[in-house]
Amino acid sequence: MEFAEQLKSSVDIVSVIQEYGPRLRKSGNNYSGLCPFHNEKTPSFSVSATKQFYYCFGCHAKGDVINFVMEIEKVSFYEALKTLAERHGIPMPKRSQYADEDSKLRGVVFQMHEYAQENFRANLNGSMGESARAYLARRGVSPETVDQFGLGYSDRSGRALLRILEQRNFPVAQWEPSGLVRKRDDGTFYDYFRNRLMFPIHNESGKIIGFGGRALAADDNPKYLNSPETLIYKKSAVLYNLHRAKEAIRKDDRVILVEGYMDAIGVTAAGFRAVVASCGTALTAHQVQVLKRHTQKIAVNFDPDAPGANAAERSINLLLEEGMHIHIVELDGELDPDEYCKQRGAGAYQERLDKAKGYLYWLADRARAKYDVHTSEGIVAVLKSVMPAVQRISDRLERMAIANDVASYIGVDRGMVLDSFRKAVADRQPNAIERPKEVIRADEKGLLNVLLSDVEGRERFLPELPRIEILLRLATGRIYQAIMAIQASGSPVAFESVNARLEPADQGLLAQVVFSAETEGHEPALDYGYQCLESLQRLEGQLRSTELEARVKQAERAGDLTAALRAAGEDGERKRRAYLEARIKQAERAGNQAEASRLADELRRMEKGAAS
Repeated sequence: MEFAEQLKSSVDIVSVIQEYGPRLRKSGNNYSGLCPFHNEKTPSFSVSATKQFYYCFGCHAKGDVINFVMEIEKVSFYEALKTLAERHGIPMPKRSQYADEDSKLRGVVFQMHEYAQENFRANLNGSMGESARAYLARRGVSPETVDQFGLGYSDRSGRALLRILEQRNFPVAQWEPSGLVRKRDDGTFYDYFRNRLMFPIHNESGKIIGFGGRALAADDNPKYLNSPETLIYKKSAVLYNLHRAKEAIRKDDRVILVEGYMDAIGVTAAGFRAVVASCGTALTAHQVQVLKRHTQKIAVNFDPDAPGANAAERSINLLLEEGMHIHIVELDGELDPDEYCKQRGAGAYQERLDKAKGYLYWLADRARAKYDVHTSEGIVAVLKSVMPAVQRISDRLERMAIANDVASYIGVDRGMVLDSFRKAVADRQPNAIERPKEVIRADEKGLLNVLLSDVEGRERFLPELPRIEILLRLATGRIYQAIMAIQASGSPVAFESVNARLEPADQGLLAQVVFSAETEGHEPALDYGYQCLESLQRLEGQLRSTELEARVKQAERAGDLTAALRAAGEDGERKRRAYLEARIKQAERAGNQAEASRLADELRRMEKGAAS
């Protein structure tokens, strides 16, 4: 694992996380923003640049930079290492040191897709690609755009990729899992894509993970064929062109969502770089979550026909579930986005973007085209058409504002609309069940922060920990136990070493400690550490006194005077020892070593007397 540690120390976790979309703002010594792993409106995601660690107080996602890439890209440990190493120019060790069998196969499948792409590109530029080039010319796709998007052609023989896999000595057992070839019932293989215009599909890192193929012969079905799901391609999580568009999306703080490959290509070629497509499939919740990492504003621009409008309506509910701000782009002339940009020009398309309707107005317009809002039945039908969207708005003030807009838009009483909204939301939202949270005291949290962040604090307070028995009974007891174990082993105490010894639940507690602000404003840290230590010692004394008092009462009830006197004596001795220990610390902090030595001698005499 030495390379993993080297990698983590060489990359900046804040920069890596922001590359994937989340906008982080500096907050004290840490950074915070909206969590990329769950839907939220108030930031609960924190990142420590010094400890190279992240934690979400909402969904409890946590980890280092490698964990983040694994989770965000849904890849293995090895692939996360490789991704980070390649981005930062760090040489990787041999695969065998890190990769499990799945990771090795994924690496092979990536390689197969690179060879397939080379073949498709060569085919398009060769004699067999004439029909594909003619199709692209009819669609107005320039050679520069063809190169930019890596378009290609799969030949009609059905054996081109098979020959490549054989020539490159890929084992037969790896062919079908690649998704590039299929196996017949008789055991022979054939190319999955034949006589199709090929669109390479990339992951966010820009690696080819699959293909989309558009039929060139009229009798070939389906018209569009996507790669089957493989180890590297999960279509529900992938958006076409996102790897090119993500920088523009963050810059514009808006994404344009279209349906098909040609729409994404045509709109991009017109100068609108922040555009993605859903790969010819229905939009999924996972795809929305991916988009939300980059922006919360979306302009949906599906085809103007009935299937496109229905798909846009379905997408609204998914987008609202993730708190997206939605506008619907309407194009006239029954033109799809690619055709519109080519026939009307970039200026006209920009005008349609600027005039995009808020989703509720668009839904209301769709309903008003079907129902007569001058009748009570029509008004009810229009209201019902917007209810599925309204039910997904969790913010009460937002619902009230929308109720005003909808009432005004369809010409009905605001109270009636608001009442309908209120009932719809109540029908959908279950009562939340509050889960009890483990409370971490400020002093235990503060002392841990000093131990993990201050060298002098570690030198001073680590030797004290074994004498404070109460630590192991606190919420963070197992964290203190890990620290003491590391100290006893002679290893340096640091966040990484402590975190490595903990179970996931305690790692979450440690993250809460790290991202707390308890030590902010307490200077110097050593003084704050003393305050926390003394507070914990007082707590221990109070609990010990309570326990001894209970023993005295129990002995008295049993008529055992000797046991009662012994317990009472222990409490008095404990109080005298606590008093002397507190005086010693005060003398040491004041720099009065003579007084500290005198008090220490007194403490030793007392302990010697108690022992005899």
